[in-house]
Amino acid sequence: MDSSTTRRGLLQEAVGDKVRCLTCERRCLLSEGVVGWCRTRRNSGGTIYTLIYGNVSSLSANPIEKKPLYHFYPGSVALTAGSWSCNFACPWCQNYEISKSPPRPGRYLSPEEFVRMAVERGCQGTSISFNEPTLSLEWSLDVFRLAREQALYNTYVTNGYMSDRALALLIEAGLDAMNVDVKGDAVAVREFCQAEVEIVWRNCITARQAGVWLELTTLVIPGVNDDPTALRGIARRIVTDLDTDIPWHLSAYFPAYRFDAPPTPVATLELAREIGQQEGLRYVYIGNVMGHRAQNTYCPQCGTCLIERWGLGVESIHLEEDGKCPYCGQIIPGVGLACNVGQNKRNSV
Repeated sequence: MDSSTTRRGLLQEAVGDKVRCLTCERRCLLSEGVVGWCRTRRNSGGTIYTLIYGNVSSLSANPIEKKPLYHFYPGSVALTAGSWSCNFACPWCQNYEISKSPPRPGRYLSPEEFVRMAVERGCQGTSISFNEPTLSLEWSLDVFRLAREQALYNTYVTNGYMSDRALALLIEAGLDAMNVDVKGDAVAVREFCQAEVEIVWRNCITARQAGVWLELTTLVIPGVNDDPTALRGIARRIVTDLDTDIPWHLSAYFPAYRFDAPPTPVATLELAREIGQQEGLRYVYIGNVMGHRAQNTYCPQCGTCLIERWGLGVESIHLEEDGKCPYCGQIIPGVGLACNVGQNKRNSV
């Protein structure tokens, strides 16, 4: 094992002569020398080690809108890192070059160096993304604690399949916001991701109750989760289990990896948005469609465009200092929404 990227896993338990990993809800039971489902954790000598501590496959300063997080410090930039592999089996993965790969030799980046880079580049926060960040649990915790000391925010872009103990550790260390990918109903998630969607909903509820800012994304895929009944079920679940103020991002799919269904028609995304609004959601967005008006944030009371976006950039923010609509006084939910009031915040990848 590469000693620079190997650390003892925080969450594990002995079960006879095997060891169970408790990082995610797969809870892999590993014999000596065996790696888990995600291929990033191995039982060595009766102890599970992560093989990707600080093993960074991708690194860039990204607009927070890319996550996407639209109601969390709009116009800000987060230094974003990813590693290797995933704990889901999605055959359409848009980042398959890294998420479908086992750990490879890469750049070792210590938490101290990562946070220092974020400050030096003028970023307002950190984000663990690109592949499934839960697999980088130990590194994330160290990053979050250091980032908090530098007054940086911390975010996750995740499939939401971490264990309850892992989520509790992340929140305690300083997780401020996360975008969770709800990939479909129970049938679709079980068939295509080999996972149970109820775990994802459980973690969304827990994070929300703990004060973590939450936004959800559904990559709308023809033949997988684009049925109006399935979409309505997701929207209804957001309303009943979470809140009508939770932003729901409906993202256009494009063929990738092992999935060749045609790209998502814009009309399908618009229908999905209409369904979400019918169910009571007040902030439903369309993503991966350049220039679509549903990328903007509108006041649910008077309909005024309050945050105007183009691509991944924020063009303008029209909010009062207290986060209210300047025309009708409606409070727009979020974190740091008015931090750039009066400024044009055009940003790019």
